[in-house]
Amino acid sequence: MTPTLTNLDLAQLAALAAALGWASGLRLYAVVFITGAAGYLGWLPLPEGLKLLQHPVVLIASFAMFVVEFIADKVPGLDTLWDTVHTFIRIPAGAALAAGVFGGDSTVWALVAALAGGTLAATSHAAKATTRAAANTSPEPFSNIALSLAGDAIVPASLWLAVEHPMIFWPALGIAVIVAVVLIVVLFRFLRALWRRLAGMPPAPPTGAAA
Repeated sequence: MTPTLTNLDLAQLAALAAALGWASGLRLYAVVFITGAAGYLGWLPLPEGLKLLQHPVVLIASFAMFVVEFIADKVPGLDTLWDTVHTFIRIPAGAALAAGVFGGDSTVWALVAALAGGTLAATSHAAKATTRAAANTSPEPFSNIALSLAGDAIVPASLWLAVEHPMIFWPALGIAVIVAVVLIVVLFRFLRALWRRLAGMPPAPPTGAAA
């Protein structure tokens, strides 16, 4: 039997909040549309803090933005510009969506969820942005499109796993966060070295080198 939000325990609610935060850093409008559509169709009774997402006007707007983002994310260069602009949108939105899971019941848990959701959104967004920027240094478009399609699949999979199998979701999220942090560090160094080379600047000294 599919669980509903009216009988989910704290761990399951926390998994949903974490999934909303994490996935928002990858595909914000897909998260908003999929969550709202699930509520509208009766597949997932949404908590009070998220019921606005199932309003027909919000569904139409989020679907339109979902389509725009889906296309923009497949175009090399445009995807990085899109990510740059959405640095100021995905992170607070991820925090707000995570808080909405508890918004109608507990102010304390809503605040905790907002902090965690914003942090997860920032982590996944940074990993996505650096990975796509690094992929754009390659002249072929196929790796870019493959990465974009992978991101498209991760969002509904994360939301489904959080609701249906939260005990599997938590270790999966932990692994994803570790991978994301490694990607951010490694690819940031790669992009910084590439920028310095293109700008004709000398390589940055190794970390910890004597002055």
